[in-house]
Amino acid sequence: MLEKIQETAAFIKSKVTSVPDMAIILGTGLGDLVKEITITSEIPYQEIPNFPVSTVEGHSGKLIFGELGGKPIIAMQGRFHYYEGYNMKEVTFPIRVFQELKVKYLFVSNAAGGMNGSFEIGDIMLIEDHINLFPEHPLHGKNDNRLGVRFPDMSNAYDKDMRKLAAQVAKELDIKLQYGVYIGTQGPTFETPSEYNYFRIIGGDAVGMSTVPEVIVANHAKIKVLAFSIITDLGIIGKIVEVSHEEVQEAAKIAQPKMAAIIREVIQRLN
Repeated sequence: MLEKIQETAAFIKSKVTSVPDMAIILGTGLGDLVKEITITSEIPYQEIPNFPVSTVEGHSGKLIFGELGGKPIIAMQGRFHYYEGYNMKEVTFPIRVFQELKVKYLFVSNAAGGMNGSFEIGDIMLIEDHINLFPEHPLHGKNDNRLGVRFPDMSNAYDKDMRKLAAQVAKELDIKLQYGVYIGTQGPTFETPSEYNYFRIIGGDAVGMSTVPEVIVANHAKIKVLAFSIITDLGIIGKIVEVSHEEVQEAAKIAQPKMAAIIREVIQRLN
C-alpha cells in the first residue's frame, strides 16, 4: 500500500513545480468551484498511477493545481464513492497521497439531504461531527504504523479552530450557515422517509454518501479537516418530495458561490 502511495505521490511531484499544503475535495454539483481557482496545471485521474476513476455524473475526474484566496491549493474535481464498487482503501487512496505530499489542511464539500426542520434547500451546513453508517471502515485490516496509529482519536474530526474561523468568515460575509451532524451511508439509493426519520432520531442533521471515509483517513493522517454540506433535498416530514441526481446537482450549483466565498477567505487567513 505504502509503495503505491509513494509511486503516485512521486508522479504528481514530477508534474508540478511545487506541492501545496492545502487540498480541496469537490463533491456532487460542486465541480464548478474550479472557476474560482487560478489554475496552473491539471492532471486527469486516468493518467495518475494507482488512482481510481470517478464514474458519477457531475464528477469530472481531474486533479487541479492552482491558487485560491492567494494561496496554492490542490483540488480534486470529482471524488470516489463506496457505492461505485470501490473498496474503502480505494475510496480514500487520494487522502493517503495527500498525506505523502505533506498536505496539512483538507477542505471537503458534499451535497446532502437535510433532516433538520430548520433547513431549506440551498442551505450550507458546516459539519461539526459525523455518524459513520458505512458497512466497511476505511481503517479495517492490518494497520501500517507509518501511516498512523491503530486507534486514532476522533474527538476533533472536524477541526475546531477551522470551524470557528469559517463561522467568523460567514458572519463577516453575511452568509447564513447551518450547523450540524453529517451521517454517512453507503448509497446509491436516496433515503426512504423512514430512513430520514431514523437518521434524525439518532442525531443526524444531514445525510450523504461520501465524506466520512475521507475524514476518518485524514484524521488518521493528522490532516486537519473543514467540511461543508450543501442541502440539496429535504428529508423532513411534510417536505419530502421525489428527488433525482440532476436536481441535487442543480441545487448544489446555486449554493456553491457562497461556499466558495467562505472557503476562499478561510484559505486566505490560514497560516
